[in-house]
Amino acid sequence: QEQLVESGGGLVHPGGSLKLSCQASGFTLVNYAIGWFRQAPGKEREGVSCINSVNGLTNYGDSVKGRFTIARDDAKNTVYLQMNNLKPEDTAVYYCATVTTYYNGRDLANCVESEYRGQGTQVTVSS
Repeated sequence: QEQLVESGGGLVHPGGSLKLSCQASGFTLVNYAIGWFRQAPGKEREGVSCINSVNGLTNYGDSVKGRFTIARDDAKNTVYLQMNNLKPEDTAVYYCATVTTYYNGRDLANCVESEYRGQGTQVTVSS
């Protein structure tokens, strides 16, 4: 059975860091672009970041640029999201998903959720 499983969420103080993992089972991630999304209570789902499968091009939402870093380790069938300088407004359920990628020239412009989505992991930033 194909699935994505997130881990690494938790409670952290403002300014702290967390590293989320998204591991695939039942299929090989190397052929897929992967995105991280988040949804907070009462708010719309937000695209956080994504990475393509071809050459590692990345895209970040404006609210996380300079603080979050996405990376993939295809040998481990895992995509990571390193989150630094966390803020209370980063509090949300974070989930990963396979995505369809859209380009603007050579830039990865947008990623839209496609076939598979994980269950999510809670990230809470609070003092």
